[in-house]
Amino acid sequence: MNRQIVLDIETTGFNKTDKHYINHKIIEIGAIEIKHRKITNNIFHTYLNPDRKIDNEAYKIHKIKNSFLIKKPKFINIVNKFINFIKNSNLIIHNSKFDIKFIEYELKLININLKIKNICNIIDTLCLARKKFPGKKNDLSSLCKRYKIDISDRKTHGALIDAKLLSNVYLNITRKQIKINNFFKKKLHNTKIKIINNKITKYKINNLELKNHIKYLKYIKKKYKKCIWNS
Repeated sequence: MNRQIVLDIETTGFNKTDKHYINHKIIEIGAIEIKHRKITNNIFHTYLNPDRKIDNEAYKIHKIKNSFLIKKPKFINIVNKFINFIKNSNLIIHNSKFDIKFIEYELKLININLKIKNICNIIDTLCLARKKFPGKKNDLSSLCKRYKIDISDRKTHGALIDAKLLSNVYLNITRKQIKINNFFKKKLHNTKIKIINNKITKYKINNLELKNHIKYLKYIKKKYKKCIWNS
């Protein structure tokens, strides 16, 4: 899967339990394509009518009003377009468990039994950050500051703006790994070339030896015939 999609969502809120998604809904989806390590203009973005009120705590984070969402589409209206956009991609999410469970819950509510891991390869940038920066704050804002990514436009949380910021974080956090991978690919390539050249050289030597051997046999045969003729 060479195609990469960076995804973020906003919700009506969440429960402080394992089933954080129950009775809550997605109200915004933002997804951005990365191709050849470049952020493209190919995006998927929509607000959604959740058919329920937004929790006050959630509103304080994203500032999305209930009244703003009344005339927006429902998840069932955009699901096909959304799935087609993300399928067969490396799906990059910060704290993927939160977003994936919400998406799969929305799918279940409209009788679509689909596991996102079956159509995408999920990459969790929170896991990547914790491995790279153990013991440090690894939320999106902290990572942006660490990599000197401008967050001045992020007055509130929003799915699309957070997906854009996460795209830059992902490119930064994987830059060194890409260089390492390219180094080993180049080394492996050079090693293969060396092996091939050695095989060619060996073949040439063996071929030369074979030619000399045949030439010698012909010489012996000729000498043998001459000896018989002269006897």
